[in-house]
Amino acid sequence: MTTRTLGWLAAVIDVVLIVVFALIGRLSHGEGVSGWTLWLTAYPFLTGWAIGYLTSGAWSRPLAFWPTGGVCWILAVFLGMAIRVTSGQGIEDGNPLPLSFLIVATVVLGVFLLGWRALARPFARRVERRREAGASAPVARGRL
Repeated sequence: MTTRTLGWLAAVIDVVLIVVFALIGRLSHGEGVSGWTLWLTAYPFLTGWAIGYLTSGAWSRPLAFWPTGGVCWILAVFLGMAIRVTSGQGIEDGNPLPLSFLIVATVVLGVFLLGWRALARPFARRVERRREAGASAPVARGRL
């Protein structure tokens, strides 16, 4: 698998996990889940993630914890929260950003965006070692 392909795959995995985070949040609060409401919940975090993905150079090192995973995680949380507050989302009892939500979002998005990378890295290393071993092996010559 090329780095470019892995970069696209990593982006898809990140986006799916952020949408899953939004879906879990809506379902845990007994809120409706339509395409539009899910989008309204997910887009602040997706926007922060996208800025992180672009600024971290993630396409060249998609499995790296830093800067890729860390920057995507931090910006998904903090820019996502900033967008939610400025757009009036999630205001409870006059509090625009409950501390419990900030903690849960930080932990869950961290587990999602860093966790799958932690699981994928050993497999990627194994594939890379096999590729290197195969490239350095002598070419067998024989009759067809």
